[in-house]
Amino acid sequence: MTPENLVVTFNAGSSSLRCGVFRLAEDGPLQIRNFHIRGLPGAMVLTVRNMTEGTRTETDLGAPHSPETAHPEALAHMLERLDRLGDIGTIAAFSHRIVHGGPEYGAPVLITDAVLEGLKKLQPLAPSHQPHNLRPIRKVAQHYPGIPQIACFDTAFHRNQPRVAQIFGLPRDLTEKGVLRYGFHGLSYDYIAHKLERSYPDLAQKRIIVAQLGNGVSMCAINQGRSVATTMGLTALDGLPMGQRCGALDPGVVLHLIMEGGYDPAALRDMLYQQSGLLGVSGMTGEMNDLLASDRPEAAEAVDFFVYHCGRMFGSLAAAMGGVDGVVLTGGMGEHIPALRKRLIDTLAWMGATLDDTANAAGGPYLTTPDSRLPVLMLPTDEERVLARRAYGVLSSR
Repeated sequence: MTPENLVVTFNAGSSSLRCGVFRLAEDGPLQIRNFHIRGLPGAMVLTVRNMTEGTRTETDLGAPHSPETAHPEALAHMLERLDRLGDIGTIAAFSHRIVHGGPEYGAPVLITDAVLEGLKKLQPLAPSHQPHNLRPIRKVAQHYPGIPQIACFDTAFHRNQPRVAQIFGLPRDLTEKGVLRYGFHGLSYDYIAHKLERSYPDLAQKRIIVAQLGNGVSMCAINQGRSVATTMGLTALDGLPMGQRCGALDPGVVLHLIMEGGYDPAALRDMLYQQSGLLGVSGMTGEMNDLLASDRPEAAEAVDFFVYHCGRMFGSLAAAMGGVDGVVLTGGMGEHIPALRKRLIDTLAWMGATLDDTANAAGGPYLTTPDSRLPVLMLPTDEERVLARRAYGVLSSR
């Protein structure tokens, strides 16, 4: 690999499409461009950041866009931008975030037709993510034939957990068929683990709980840089309540709704993935900022519900490691909502966390006082950097 060879990353979600352009530097991949289209499938806005020149521009791509056309149109805009990169380098590879890798993929892989078909079969386990993850792969293969594409999996970070942390209490033949607790948000946890190693080496080899607080929410117990336990399971529905997803649920509720409530599987899936969580409890929105700003009792109850379950989960993950030496908050809510950070740190008081109000208002990185027995940090995550780093690793190994 030479410095002018570029790696392009794709992070495709249900409501946004991110694309990063990286070149190799001495301390790892250096991002030189970032393209972000948000607002899918409605009013799409393209943000372009040029890190080399320090500029940022926004372009309104028009509205409304239908669910059927929005993602293909966003991808077409992205490819048009990538076609203009010839003056800064040559694209050597594309690296894609894939939410579910199933039992087979515990490390990044070069994408072949066989790999793509295997990942397509996992779509029912990640219906809100996997189809969007795979769409750019097909389009890139047509638009840039012959350039390697690499799949990096959110589930991979958790694949070396103890077996007892991965299996369910189900008949053994189902376990052998891959019905396991996989966990997600692995690229984000990978980044935080490396960030601790680089910048906070005194914490990196200790017992850390990382809370990924976005529209999707999960936590991970990390001991000496490795995943020990995580809150999500076979799918990204499990664990903590999220913006629109339910989180942990008595399976008897699902049986009851099917057998007594008359729900068919498709309607039940839509309810659990799109109408539950904070949106379901509040009856108004799944956005934490809006809930905190509301004076409606339903909004307050949704916030209390979220904080309560986060507090329970901190204790559960600490138990899985036999203690905890530090906590990291990351993701959109972790980065941008001081009021929520305060509520979450208050749940950690019994573990020795003492909030520093001034540091919290400033965004950290340390959110607790210097004498706090349990340090709590806020560290922004960077999944795109992990995608680029993993891609360079695969290319170098070839």
